[in-house]
Order: sequence, then C-alpha cells, then structure tokens
Amino acid sequence: MKFKTIEWREDRIRILDQRKLPHEVRYLDCRDASSVARAIRSMAIRGAPAIGVAAAMGIALAAKKARTRRAEVFRDTVKKVCGEMGRTRPTAVNLFWAIDRMKKILEQPESFEVEEIRKSLEEEALRIFEEDIAVNWRIGENGKVLIRDGDGVLTHCNAGALATAGHGTALGVIQSAWADGRRFHVFVDETRPLFQGARLTAWELAQEKIPFTVLTDSMAGWVMKQGGVSLVLVGADRICRNGDTANKIGTYSLAVLANYHRIPFYVAAPMSTLDSSLACGIEVPIEERSPEEVTHPAGKQVTPKGVRVRNPAFDVTPHFLIQAIITEKKIVREPFVSELKKLLVER
Repeated sequence: MKFKTIEWREDRIRILDQRKLPHEVRYLDCRDASSVARAIRSMAIRGAPAIGVAAAMGIALAAKKARTRRAEVFRDTVKKVCGEMGRTRPTAVNLFWAIDRMKKILEQPESFEVEEIRKSLEEEALRIFEEDIAVNWRIGENGKVLIRDGDGVLTHCNAGALATAGHGTALGVIQSAWADGRRFHVFVDETRPLFQGARLTAWELAQEKIPFTVLTDSMAGWVMKQGGVSLVLVGADRICRNGDTANKIGTYSLAVLANYHRIPFYVAAPMSTLDSSLACGIEVPIEERSPEEVTHPAGKQVTPKGVRVRNPAFDVTPHFLIQAIITEKKIVREPFVSELKKLLVER
C-alpha cells in the first residue's frame, strides 16, 4: 500500500484527509479525541472499518491524555469520549463494534490501576487496527475467485484502503484478483453527492495501475445493457441478520439494475459489519447529511437558492438482490439467515 489512511503516533493520531483527494495529499494531526470525532463527522476519514479504527484510537488517545489518577474519574472521562464517538455517524455498525470493544476494557475490575487500563486501551485500539488489515487481506483472498479474466467489474463509492485500516474490502477483492494475474476492467461509479468513487476509488486504482473508467451514477444501467458489466462488487456499512445490507446511497439502485440484467451483485465486508441486533433492513438507522453536499458540490452552488433537498447518506439493499456476501471467513450465499447465524455464533 502506497499510503496510510490512519496512524497511531503516541501523542496524536495522523489521518489522511480524504476531503482533499485526489488533488492534494494532506494529513491531519489529531491531538485530542474531539479532533478525531470532527474528522469522522466531516468525512475527513470515512468508510465503516476506518471510522471504527479511528474511534478506538480516539478513545485510547483520550485515555492517554487524561490527567487524573482516580479510577472512577478516569472511567467517567473515557466513557464520555465513547459517547462522543458514537454520535458521529449513526449507520456504520463497525463504529459501535469498536466502541464496545473499548468499553469492555473500561469494565476491568476496580482493583486495576489507571495506568493498567490506559495501557490496555491503547493495546486494544492497535489490535483493532491490525486485525482490520489482516481481515481485509482475507476478504480479498476469499473473493478474488469471483473475478475472471476479461470481466467488467462495477463498484460504487469507495471500499478500498481509504475506507479501512489497509487493503480494503470490495476494492481489496479487486486488488487481490489483479495481483493474482487476472486482467479485467473496473467501472467506477462517481457516487454523488461527495464523489467518493470519482475522487477516491479512481485515485486508489490509479495508484495500483488497475485500468478503470469513471461513470456518472446514471450511466450504470446503460453500460450493463451494452454488456460491459460482468459483476457488481460493493462494500457495506451494516448487514442485518437476514442479509439486508446498508451501503452508500445509490447501491440499492445498482442492485435492482444488476438483477434486471442478470448480473451477479456481491457485497464484501468484515464480520464486524454484521449486526446481530437487527433482523432486517427496515431497522437500519439512515444518516441524513447536510443539504449543502447536494446543492454545493465541491463548494459551488448548482441549484437555485432555497430548494428543498433530501440527502440520505445510505440506502438498504434487500438480501434477495445479493448473490453473495464475501467475509474474511468465507463467501456466504443464501439462505443468509442460517449462514450468517453460523458465522455470528463463531464470532
């Protein structure tokens, strides 16, 4: 990997500011937990696994900088930071999974000294970071068999190394297949309103010298009809027990189009994205973001003043439109309810 999405630097957390890509590679030095929370909320760092890692590191940084040696005050301080991180992005379940892991460290017996808990929190944050990289590589290895020579692979949003601690999920599958010697072409949906495909996925593919073509979101159906697309491969922000999957807005439309054109639609995501508390997609909380993201793309107003805007950041693809979910454990196919239940029990 030619860049690092996020780094632990002992006294700060270094985050690649994805708002500046592809024209500028700029890093943010977050020296406190609130700076990390702002980076997540503003999408300087984004992608379900990446924001989970960032939140865990932000909590560990707060613990490291807490001045008190009184265990009760220390725990209360860190718990408040956990709450702050949990309010940044409501849809991506990896965020809450990582926060819960950090909270479990805080639940150590009262006999534990503050320094012991502080050290354990840092170790757990780094463990989450390292696990994510390893998991993404396994997803890539499992999923690469689905891509053949000559395929046209359509992807949406950004599910690469920028969205994770490293390698990526859906884009990790693409990179693993390419490294394995398969030659194919990638179609990159621009992914409005923030253009994560045109800005970020295109940038990553260019770094890896994998051939690609950027499409406006409305072109996908026509390219499918012309026979250019062999499969659709996307990431996920939350997967319910029945396989219903929340991902970047526009994913559902692609799944419907792929189903109509009889093109397989695949989801690549780590086990941490599975939410055992939700039975189906209707229960997924959908984040609504600022209207300015729609009315002022790249800071330039393109709509008349005062127009009404909807800006849901995610939609939900029902499980019956998904051919398979690629995890670090295995490729899961229908019946998703029973197959995902087995993986959740193993987890």
